[in-house]
Amino acid sequence: MSSPARPAPAPGLPRRAVLRTLAAAPLLGAVAAPAATPAPSSEPTYRVQRGRIRQSVVPWCFRPWTLEELCVQAKQLGLPSVELVTPDKFPVLKQHGLVCALTGSHGFAKGFAHREEHAECLRILRERIDATAAAGFPAVITFSGFRRGISDEDGIRNMVDGLKQVAGHAERAGVTLCIEMLNSRVATEMKGHPDYFCDDLERTVEICRRISSPRVKVLFDIYHVQIMHGDVITRVRQHREWIGHVHTAGVPGRHEIDESQEINYPPILQALAEGGYAGYVGQEFIPRGDKARALADAVRRCDV
Repeated sequence: MSSPARPAPAPGLPRRAVLRTLAAAPLLGAVAAPAATPAPSSEPTYRVQRGRIRQSVVPWCFRPWTLEELCVQAKQLGLPSVELVTPDKFPVLKQHGLVCALTGSHGFAKGFAHREEHAECLRILRERIDATAAAGFPAVITFSGFRRGISDEDGIRNMVDGLKQVAGHAERAGVTLCIEMLNSRVATEMKGHPDYFCDDLERTVEICRRISSPRVKVLFDIYHVQIMHGDVITRVRQHREWIGHVHTAGVPGRHEIDESQEINYPPILQALAEGGYAGYVGQEFIPRGDKARALADAVRRCDV
């Protein structure tokens, strides 16, 4: 390696001053190096390289970004999807060449654990299944709603009876219904849902088993599974045939999926890929800092 060129003495500069400048030059270079590191910005710092896992992103936790802004970020990162939007927003996604991996529906406050809520949920699900199929998108979310004193067996029976009424419709449309399991331990809004009926993965899988439709599956939210159960990789392998969609977030706090939290995401995504999972993984964490950098880092960790 050639030595760096020595600075020529300025006219009239004393010899000792020149020597001091030469001696300090390597040190100045070492000190100055960190300043060259770019400051946090809104530009993504990663783009999908492997793509074994198809990734998506959920809008609500990246507010105040608009849907349009989130679509731009998704395209720059190489993501194929922005999800949990309603059909009236499908044209925005299509303008960016994106799909909606999971269409929003009736919300978690109501669901199939109580028969009096079936009619409203069924009406909305049929509408969303039809719109999702017409757009060529793959899945629609659904929920159990809250327990409100109902027993496990009665709630499971109600869930099965209600969802069986729409399972055939989903099969004919080629759209998968995904029942989301949510944690009931955390009382903070949008981080946990006390008294939610499907707060147990095995109970949610059992509902799918009893319905026995290839178009009714579980939304395996890694954040919620970790809070309620742990042992995530074992459950991924054990229930892989029933997993229709996956969500991410850090525990505790539902923040970034980095070293500040307890879940090691790459091995979990590796287990999904090795098990033949062909669905989407939606990034649904709440960034605390630079949203674009946090999303890019999460995409990198899940790009196994």
